[in-house]
Amino acid sequence: GLYAANGRGRQAVITIAVTDKELRDKLSAVNNEIMGGPEGNDPFYGAPAMLIVLAKKDWPTGIYDGSLVMGNLMLAAHDLGIGSCWIHRAKEEFETQWGKELLKSLGIEDEYEGIGHCALGYVYGEYPNTPERNENRVYYIR
Repeated sequence: GLYAANGRGRQAVITIAVTDKELRDKLSAVNNEIMGGPEGNDPFYGAPAMLIVLAKKDWPTGIYDGSLVMGNLMLAAHDLGIGSCWIHRAKEEFETQWGKELLKSLGIEDEYEGIGHCALGYVYGEYPNTPERNENRVYYIR
């Protein structure tokens, strides 16, 4: 988790690690339904493991803190030779009754907002090439 820097010691971001295939498949089905994808579609691209990042709803910087956690998870995965992909719709998932019940079943009583799913798995073949960067993405004041 990530602790707030204001000295109150509140934990603003939590992560749920999912490797259970049955739960992983249910998450995929719920995510696909929210997306409006065709039946049987897997928005998680077959990834066997998922790290779901959530932030406290009443935390002013929760979305930013959760996004930073997501980015760091993806960088750490790459460093370990593991492929990752940020899958959206976690916000909508944990607004459903099913998502709220999942949190409750884990003993999570506070209100959290889904930030994203960090899908993890091994990359087939080589990592894709980095695309060329557009011009004017950085502006300098000297």
